[in-house]
Amino acid sequence: MKHEERNTGLRTGALILSLVLLMFGVGTVGFHMIEGWPWFESFYTTLMTVSTIGAGPENKLSPRGEEFNILLILLGGVVVAFAIGTLTRTVIEFELGAFFGRRRMEKEISRLKDHYIICGVGRVGRRVATEVASHGLPLLIIEKDAEKARWALEHNFPVLIGDASSEDVLRQARLDQARALASAVTSDAQNVYIVLTARGMAPHLPIVARASEEGAEAKLLKAGATSVVFPYGYAGVRMARTMTQPNVQQFIDLAFSPLSENHLHLQIEEIRVTESSRLAGQALCDTEFCHERGAIVLAVRRANGKIDFNPKRTEKISAGDCLIVLGDTHTLKGLEALAGA
Repeated sequence: MKHEERNTGLRTGALILSLVLLMFGVGTVGFHMIEGWPWFESFYTTLMTVSTIGAGPENKLSPRGEEFNILLILLGGVVVAFAIGTLTRTVIEFELGAFFGRRRMEKEISRLKDHYIICGVGRVGRRVATEVASHGLPLLIIEKDAEKARWALEHNFPVLIGDASSEDVLRQARLDQARALASAVTSDAQNVYIVLTARGMAPHLPIVARASEEGAEAKLLKAGATSVVFPYGYAGVRMARTMTQPNVQQFIDLAFSPLSENHLHLQIEEIRVTESSRLAGQALCDTEFCHERGAIVLAVRRANGKIDFNPKRTEKISAGDCLIVLGDTHTLKGLEALAGA
């Protein structure tokens, strides 16, 4: 939608400019041919006529020149009226669009619940937002830089322009109704402030923070972050694995990277077993998990927090358990339905 509005504005501007140039071209050529004046003098006369200052040198025109000048005045009036009307309409539409856009955004934010809050839309924040949105989950972006916030608007993500370390801004973002928060701004100090503020307002909210420097991890954890991600450290691990374990890294790329040419479209999902699920109380080998093609149960996180890695087929599933499953998108959706998610 934003690109369409921008293209429409460019087309309108190009049309107005073309009409103005055409008007000056017609006037210059007309005076040159009718009065026999030099090109510059003809252009100057056209400029004087269109600007309503007066016609030509010494204001002396032949009868045919006067007739042409009348036509040029009428043409200039039409072009100027069209330009003013179009520009006025564009400004009004822009102002109304911005007003109603803000109202619509505020209304959308006021209805958010169980959403993910992403603070900062730099390179890391954008990737986080894209990944969350790819799972069809509600999200809200907080960004104090209006230029960066434009990216979120262009991708139709709800965005709140403000400082994420402010309690008022986090309150507007409905932090008390959020499912998790990611602090992904580039400054470690700012991330610490955001985590401190969010943790004070929501003691039990999962908070993931980005650390640019290794020394910032301890500070972020102390401030209240549930976990800390060090992007440069991850990049180093990936590069080392590519050199020392190229087949392992190639499989990871094929399985999980959408940029890979032969992407396998695999995902690792957590599937929570609800009270109403018919899987509750059954062993893995007795459930449809064993019969679902392409799904592998990697681990089971019990309701008490214990994690069973590579569970045996005889392990029983209980309500409240969270199954960590590897499979393709279609299969995982079917398993989520079985689990009552």
